[in-house]
Amino acid sequence: MMISLSPKPACLTLLLGLFAGAAHASPPTDVSLTRWAEKTVFKAQSAAFLPGSDGARRLAASVKAGLLLLDDQGHELANMPGSFQGLDSRLTGASVLVATLDNTRQQAMLTQLDSAKAQWSQPVYLPARDYSVAGLCLYRDDASNLFVFLVGEEGKGEQWLVGAGDHVNATPRLVRNLPLPPNAEFCQVDDAAHRLFVNEENIGWWAYPAHPEADVARQPVALREPFGEVKQAAGAMAVVPGGLLALDPKGKSLHLYQDKGESWTPVAELSLMNLKKPEGLSARQDKNGVQVLVNDNDGERLYQGEVGWTPQPVAVAAPLPSVVALGQSQPVGRQGDAADDPAIWVNPQNPAQSRVLGTNKKQGLLAYDLSGKQLQELPVGRLNNVDIRPGFMLGKKNVDLAVASNRDRNSLSLFSIDRASGAISEAGEIPTPLAEIYGVCLFKPASGELYAFANGKDGRFLQYRLSAPDGRAQGELVRSFKVETQPEGCVADDQRQRLFLGEEDVGVWEVDARADQPATLSSVIKVGDVVHADVEGLALYQSDAHDYLVISSQGNDSYVVVDAEPPYTLRGAFRVGLNASAGIDGTSETDGIEVTSMNLGGPWSKGMLVVQDGRKRMPEQAQNFKFVPWAEVTKTLKLP
Repeated sequence: MMISLSPKPACLTLLLGLFAGAAHASPPTDVSLTRWAEKTVFKAQSAAFLPGSDGARRLAASVKAGLLLLDDQGHELANMPGSFQGLDSRLTGASVLVATLDNTRQQAMLTQLDSAKAQWSQPVYLPARDYSVAGLCLYRDDASNLFVFLVGEEGKGEQWLVGAGDHVNATPRLVRNLPLPPNAEFCQVDDAAHRLFVNEENIGWWAYPAHPEADVARQPVALREPFGEVKQAAGAMAVVPGGLLALDPKGKSLHLYQDKGESWTPVAELSLMNLKKPEGLSARQDKNGVQVLVNDNDGERLYQGEVGWTPQPVAVAAPLPSVVALGQSQPVGRQGDAADDPAIWVNPQNPAQSRVLGTNKKQGLLAYDLSGKQLQELPVGRLNNVDIRPGFMLGKKNVDLAVASNRDRNSLSLFSIDRASGAISEAGEIPTPLAEIYGVCLFKPASGELYAFANGKDGRFLQYRLSAPDGRAQGELVRSFKVETQPEGCVADDQRQRLFLGEEDVGVWEVDARADQPATLSSVIKVGDVVHADVEGLALYQSDAHDYLVISSQGNDSYVVVDAEPPYTLRGAFRVGLNASAGIDGTSETDGIEVTSMNLGGPWSKGMLVVQDGRKRMPEQAQNFKFVPWAEVTKTLKLP
C-alpha cells in the first residue's frame, strides 16, 4: 500500500519565500509512505529505527508480542517476551540501550541489545512510580552520562540517571522532578542541543532544557490554532540534526520544523489523510533526506517513507571541560536561595581535620568536616559572604578569625576559630553605614595587621582595620572607594598586596589593597564570551609554582581560571559535572567559591576547591557545597 504525502498549498507558498536561495533546506514536494512488513502478523504499539545501523533493522514494542528486533522484512531476530509500549534507544558502544514501559509491571525498563548476537541483556527496572507513566525518552549529555525522562499524564515528569558511557547502572537514581503539561504522552531529546521536547495534546509542543543542572523553563516549538499552525492536536515527535518532525494525529498531518537556535521555523505540513490513526513516529537522516516510520494505530500497521528534506544543523558551542566533585556538604537547613559562600579553615596541626565554613543567608554560619558532615551551626542572622585569616589577637588569645557580612544588621560578624580543635565561637560585631551589605573579604599584609573589605549593593567598598586589644572586636574605617554597579565577590592577595573584586555585570577588577594607596581600578577580565554575568565568587590558588585567580561565572554555570598576576593570562574554564559513580550531582548557579593549595590529605593532596551549588539534585534537596580536588582542575585545564 502506498500513501502520497504533499505539502498544503498555502504553507508551501510561504515556505518557498522563506527558503529562496537556501538549496540545503528546500521544503519537500513529493513524498510517499509504503506499508512496511505487510506480511508479518505481529502488531506493534511502538517502532523505531535501530540506531547505528543502515536503517534496515527496526526495534518494536508490542503489547502482545514483546520487545522485538526485526530485520528489513519485519522478521523477528530477537524477542524479549512480555507486554511493552513506548520506545527509545541510544548506542552504548557495541550495544544499543533500549528504554520501554513494561505494562505488566507498570515500570520503566532498560535493556541492552547486542545487535550482532541478537541478544537482550538482563533488564533493569526503575522503581514503580506513584503516577501513571505515559511515555519515556533517553538522553546522553556531554560527559556521556545516560538519563531517562519519564512523562506522566497528570503533569508529572522525572529525570533519572541510568548509566554512564557504555555502562547501565543496576540501580537508577532519581535526579530531579519536572513539572510537565497535563495530558503529555510523548517526549524526545536532542542530545547535541540538550533539549527535551514534550507534547501537550491540546496546546502544542514544548522544549525544555534537558541538562540535569538546568533550571525548569520551557519554550513553545509550535502551538495549535489560533496561536500557531497546528490544526487539531500535538502528538509524537522525532528528532533529527537541525530539525523536529511532529505528528498531529487528529489532523492527520506531519509537521516539519527547522531549529533556529532559540526558535523553530515551520518548514512543511504533510497530509496523512489516508492513515486512520497516525500515532507513532520514528525518523533517521540519510543522504537523501529523512527516513520516517509511522505507526497507524488502526490495526497497529507500520508505514515507512522518505521525506525530501535536509534540515540545517544549528551550530552548537563546544562543551566546556568538566571535573567532578568527590565530596559534598550536607544540605543547609533552609529551602530556597540559602547557601551562599564557603571558606576553608586549615587546621595547622592536622590538615585532615580542617573545616569548610559556609554561610546560609536564612540561617547563619555552618561548619563542616572534609567529609561534608555538619559539625556546627551558629544562628547569628542572614550571613552572605565569609572569609578567614589565621593569627588574630583576640585580647591575649591567638585565634584564627572568620568574618562574615551580616545582612540583618548591615554589619560584620566576627568568629574566633580555636586553632587546636576548630571550634567556632562568636567574637563580636562591627557596624557599617552600608544600606545593603553584600560581600566581604580579608587582607593581611606582611606587617600583620588585619583588614576587612565590606561592599554594598550600591557599589561602595569600605576598608576596616580590625583589632581586639581588650577582647572586643573593633573596626576602624581607613579607606573607601566605589564601583559603578553591584559588586559581591572579592579576594585579597596578601603577598602582592592587591585586591581582586567582582562587579557582577561588568567583570573583575584589581586594586591596591593597601589602605594608604589610591584605589585605582585595573581590569582583569570583562564579562563576555568567557565570563558570563553574574560574576560571583572569587578565590586565589597560591602555590610555589603558580598562582591562579578562580572566578565563578554564574551566567553559564562555569568557573574561569586566570593567572593571578598581570597580564592575567586566561588558562581556561570548566564546569563541575555529575559524578555518576559517587552519586554526587554537578553544580549550577554558583554564588561563592573558595580554594586552598594546602595538602589536606587523600584526594585533597594538591588542594581543594569548594563551590556553592545553587540547585541540589540527585536527590533534590536544599542547597549545599561541593568539594572538588584541585588536582582534577589542574589536569583538566593542563595548568602549568
